[in-house]
Amino acid sequence: MLVVTRKTEESVIIADNIEVTILEVSKDRVKIGISAPKDVKIIRNELLDTQNINEDSSREISKETLESLFKFKKED
Repeated sequence: MLVVTRKTEESVIIADNIEVTILEVSKDRVKIGISAPKDVKIIRNELLDTQNINEDSSREISKETLESLFKFKKED
């Protein structure tokens, strides 16, 4: 892990096309801005865990369950 010290309005560049800028520093929080190409996926770590759980859960749905859900929707 690379550890750097930055002041407000200072930034670091990652891989020539991602810029991370320190916007604000308060007691227990640091606000950062990230400039990156649109094809670069940026997600908070705690959301990544939730996303992985959701993806795993969606793979566990059986074909029969999906078919019954579609039938239920058609009856409405």
